[in-house]
Amino acid sequence: MAEVATARRSRITPEREAELYEAVLDLLREVGYDALTMDAVAARTRSSKATLYRQWGGKPELVAKAIRHNKPGSISDVDTGSLRGDLHALTSREDDCSMQQNAALMRGLFMAVHGNPDLLQAFKELLIEPEMEEFHRVVQRAVDRGEIRADRPALEYIVHMLVGAFATRTLIDDQPPTQQFLTSYIDAVVLPALGVPVN
Repeated sequence: MAEVATARRSRITPEREAELYEAVLDLLREVGYDALTMDAVAARTRSSKATLYRQWGGKPELVAKAIRHNKPGSISDVDTGSLRGDLHALTSREDDCSMQQNAALMRGLFMAVHGNPDLLQAFKELLIEPEMEEFHRVVQRAVDRGEIRADRPALEYIVHMLVGAFATRTLIDDQPPTQQFLTSYIDAVVLPALGVPVN
């Protein structure tokens, strides 16, 4: 049975998968998570609902994988030789327009997570945990290079700092997150907390 399921899953080409993920993100931006239905995704992508459920299992998994697919490459692939360079390079992978769209999308999904344990679980397993592992590799390289002491208390809060800056920019300043804002924040807050000289 598992072999049959695997064979069926492999029929969707990477191009078709990307098209489906883009449609999911478009629908999320238009109607939000709660109003998004598998019927709507099937209609938008000219797919059968059965195919969607067979491939992704359900809406939470489909949404989490669409978000993950939308990320510009693997975090751990970025290696400039310094933590500051790596963090700036990660920030520059999305232009300000994409960043603004993604910030609005993520705000809506953060709200949806509170009332949807299945979405939270899918996010943790398919998005948050893999990205944390990749980010840990970036930070570990900085520790191995001697840029950061391994016992630095702020080490375990780097992601919290970065996500916090991204998520609260609109709330506090009534402005979208931008590359300039995030790189300034990295230099003014994140690197000093880690004991990394900026100059």
